[in-house]
Amino acid sequence: MGRRRMEPEHTINEMIRARTVRVVGEVVTTPGVYTIDAALKMARDAGLDLVEIASNVDPPVCRVVDYRKFLYDQKKKQKEIKAKTAKVVVKEIRFGPHTDEHDFNFKKNHAESFLQHGAKVRAFVFFRGRTILFKEQGEVLLLKFAQALEEVGKVEQLPTMDGKRMSIILSPKKK
Repeated sequence: MGRRRMEPEHTINEMIRARTVRVVGEVVTTPGVYTIDAALKMARDAGLDLVEIASNVDPPVCRVVDYRKFLYDQKKKQKEIKAKTAKVVVKEIRFGPHTDEHDFNFKKNHAESFLQHGAKVRAFVFFRGRTILFKEQGEVLLLKFAQALEEVGKVEQLPTMDGKRMSIILSPKKK
């Protein structure tokens, strides 16, 4: 297998087709509009590349930089942006339509800790077989659950029936 040739993401050096370009960069003594030949000569004299960074303006904006370092810095910025985006975690808690008080409190305490740590909670009542007759009991259970957690979480979605599951979604309250 041969090595795959990477096509540059930006227009660089001789690939730039504009006759005049606006040149910027740290090594440029006087930023301004130059002919493409003068801009390329400036970049070669500095031992760097001429990279077109804004092609949709007239004249296009080019920067005199080391192209590999320029790509590295761009990837680094993209990684930082990706790391800063919030990742939403959804924890699920399952009930039966006849869940007793102790189990309810145990699961409520778990949901409370999930909400305090910033995760969303999806609580659901699963109806098996003939327990589907107790839909009202399941809805009451979920509303009681939401009410018990109203200090740490707010209801994002009221109880809804989806097949054999009735679910409610709680999200953490902002501090």
